[in-house]
Amino acid sequence: MSADMLHIDVGAYALGLLEEPDRRAFEAHLPTCMPCHEELGELRGIAQTLDGIGPIADPAGTIPVPPEPAVVSDLMRHRIRRQRRHRAARALAAAAAGVVLLGGALGTGFTLGADREQAPPQPDTGTAALMRDGQQVSASDSGTGVTGTVAMQDKAWGSRIGLKLSKVRGPLKCELVAVDGRGNAHTVAGWSVPAKGYGLPGSAQPHLTLQGGTALNPEEISRFEVRTIGEGRTLLTVPA
Repeated sequence: MSADMLHIDVGAYALGLLEEPDRRAFEAHLPTCMPCHEELGELRGIAQTLDGIGPIADPAGTIPVPPEPAVVSDLMRHRIRRQRRHRAARALAAAAAGVVLLGGALGTGFTLGADREQAPPQPDTGTAALMRDGQQVSASDSGTGVTGTVAMQDKAWGSRIGLKLSKVRGPLKCELVAVDGRGNAHTVAGWSVPAKGYGLPGSAQPHLTLQGGTALNPEEISRFEVRTIGEGRTLLTVPA
């Protein structure tokens, strides 16, 4: 029998209604529980007072017949058993709730632990990877001083193109075009060059890096040209 169930036996013990096994269990529990000991002292006084009260006559002058002691004992035992069942049910519900909370905490801990693990490195699919892994061609122009590298990557839809450009003076608006075998120009990308340019004294960046695409396959491209927009002046030609 748990200690919680023994706490509710104080009144039954004071009235002498506990069965022998329960009485022994409560007497073993009593020396170790000060609240039960104090409550028993109060209830014993009440029990003694109740024992000294005789039957009370009703207004009609007749004396009601008190219930048999066995009936009172049965009622008290039934009430005590009902209280024990309710207490046991609450204890089981609390234990079940604790298991659910513990399971949730373990699940959360596992999830948080998984979140703290380092994510696997993602493949580099940016311009830097294209410039590193693509088919590269480079050139420089002695007249303009512009230097550049073009990287090509064959795709089902055409060609993915990367450009690394330096020694460009601004301000300018430029475009990269891919020229096919018939001399037709296909725009790959366009951009603006700031006043301080790229890769020059006072430039904020040593070079410009960008990427674009064209419907042409690499074998259909004869050359690339960096042109100014508006004037159509060629700053750099890179043979493919």
